[in-house]
Amino acid sequence: MSSVAEAVRDGVLPGRVWFYANYHCNLACTYCLTESDPRAERRELGEQRMLTLARQAAELGFTALGVTGGEPFLLPYLPELLAKLAAILPLVCLSNGTVLTERRLERLRPLAGLPAQIQVSLDRPEPQANDAMRGPENFRKVVDAIPRLVERGVRVRIATTVDAIDDEERERLCRLHRRLGVPDADHVIRPIVRRGRAVDHDLGVEAGPADLPAELTITTDGAFWSPFGPTVHGGRLDTDLLITRTTMPLRVPAAALLRLVQGRPPGTDAQLNIQ
Repeated sequence: MSSVAEAVRDGVLPGRVWFYANYHCNLACTYCLTESDPRAERRELGEQRMLTLARQAAELGFTALGVTGGEPFLLPYLPELLAKLAAILPLVCLSNGTVLTERRLERLRPLAGLPAQIQVSLDRPEPQANDAMRGPENFRKVVDAIPRLVERGVRVRIATTVDAIDDEERERLCRLHRRLGVPDADHVIRPIVRRGRAVDHDLGVEAGPADLPAELTITTDGAFWSPFGPTVHGGRLDTDLLITRTTMPLRVPAAALLRLVQGRPPGTDAQLNIQ
């Protein structure tokens, strides 16, 4: 058993490896970590590279994969790629849920028989408040897409990212996601992190390595401590959570992350509910 596999088994190292599939997006959310929008540089990781990295992750002893962006579903090959990745390791793919056309939804049907989830962002229970952060018509498109995924047997997870939410609003949101076919177990509420575009809007909480789970994250620019690490502000990549510029073979950044985790003083595990 590799040292990475032992660390994952013992809970020293999280089991999930994240891939930043791309950086461009059809939206420009006010708290976006990567300043993604339709004009952002694509910076695609690439289909074959992700498959190779996924196989290496499994060989090293990692237990799950995550795909994020940008908006990953802007990549034409993504539906088929997700099925291939989920055949290697259990998978979650993050999406804003607004580009899931009928054709894309049909191409996602194979995920119904695989250990895969689509995590869709839904921040507020009413359109006006939700769309103020995420853009016009976002709420309508999301609440239309979620049940159509569920109908096809695709497991959906809803992520709510907010500065604050009171009990009454949270209950309205929970009633909504239950009506859409998503159980409470597949709904996560997390804080906005003050990185990327959130800095310009004075939103979110400060978060460093002590606050973020050490989930190995691979991008075109290198390997990072967390999927909250490879952020962009003012058009420039933040490198404070960069582990190494080397991403392949995966054992190189994995070993570097493990050394950093093992070198932390006791009691410095992640403190925030950031998932």
